[in-house]
Amino acid sequence: MPSNKSVSEAPITQLINCRILREHQIQREDLWVREGKILDPEKLFFDERAYADERVDCGGAILAPGFIDVQINGEDRWHLSVRRRRTDAFPAGGFGVDFSRPSDDVGAGVSLVARKLLEHGVTSFCPTLVTSPPHVYHEILPQIKIQDGGPHSAGVLGVHLEGPFISAEKKGAHPERFLRGFSERGAAADLGEVYGALDNVALVTLAPELEGGTAAVGELCRRGVTVSLGHSVANLSQAEDAVCCGASFITHLFNAMLPFHHRDPGIVGLLTSERIPPGRTVYYGMIADGIHTNPAALRIAHRAHPAGLVLVTDAIAAMGLPPGRHTLGQQEVEICGLQVFVAGTRTLSGSVASMDMCVRHFRQATGCSVEAALEAASLHPAQLLGISQRKGTLDFGADADFVLLDDDLNVKATFISGQEVWKKSPKEQQK
Repeated sequence: MPSNKSVSEAPITQLINCRILREHQIQREDLWVREGKILDPEKLFFDERAYADERVDCGGAILAPGFIDVQINGEDRWHLSVRRRRTDAFPAGGFGVDFSRPSDDVGAGVSLVARKLLEHGVTSFCPTLVTSPPHVYHEILPQIKIQDGGPHSAGVLGVHLEGPFISAEKKGAHPERFLRGFSERGAAADLGEVYGALDNVALVTLAPELEGGTAAVGELCRRGVTVSLGHSVANLSQAEDAVCCGASFITHLFNAMLPFHHRDPGIVGLLTSERIPPGRTVYYGMIADGIHTNPAALRIAHRAHPAGLVLVTDAIAAMGLPPGRHTLGQQEVEICGLQVFVAGTRTLSGSVASMDMCVRHFRQATGCSVEAALEAASLHPAQLLGISQRKGTLDFGADADFVLLDDDLNVKATFISGQEVWKKSPKEQQK
């Protein structure tokens, strides 16, 4: 008779009656968790002679790694007063957190977003700041701390800085008056002047064709920051040079860059470039909201380079707010149905999509497998950030951050460190 004594006295949880996404396949097996980590059941049985203290019946659901969103500008459907304005100044029931707006307590806004993301299956994310003046970065960045997820919130993997070192020609919703180039002083000096410390920064989007752009790519990579190419008019050669210097991501492919041309495909050409260094993968973000990218473009990108596709929401604070004008960073935006534009223009300004919506739309639009759709929101962003040993996977030893989904990929429950942190209500499950 086996003993329940084990190396650790911490309780062991066994999730049963589930279909697990592991090694790129959905397979029917149990998942074992202890102290927030995924266990190897063979070692548990034969080395420790231990068994489960608790069993959780998943009801036949798909059990996949928690989603990771590396580009989210604000929160959906809820709002935190970043200027401490009176709550009656907002639409009834409407609250929106904008990471690019300074406040007395930016951390409170990040925490609110981190809590609300759980219902969309997101267990980790990168708060994203759009182009802003230096004093905004200096004020906000020290307040956004890298932290693991917990009982009430998704984890923060570090900040994504989108701008201000981007092209004025492809600025999109970024305010032109705050755009910057690199000076003769060198990339290190310019990055320090604009951003201040980079301790809490995970990802920076820049335009590589700027004078000094490739030097900035190298400097950021040396400091452990992932570099993305975006809001750019770079040609393919310039983009390839940046990748050779360490860049590894493309910010919202097809959006805010030169359109594909058969003589020079620009940044898009990185998906099939022969100049990518051996052993390197170029990843690319896709906003699969049915608005930013035509389904045919999604299919083209996915079929050309499926291993690099990373789903992002590019969600903004205006999500869920009523039609009309609202704020994104230093800009005014206007909501028209499911579309958000820079006020007074037809320039798209982020999305109002959630990650689970993007997963479903991506699968429907491309006809890809369930596994491919789920890995685009979990494994691939983890690989991009170099954290796939512990995030974005259900391999033994990884963090027990995962999501339960039905066959239509609707989120039923979200777990962080093996603990249920959000569950769809019985009434919602009946819909």
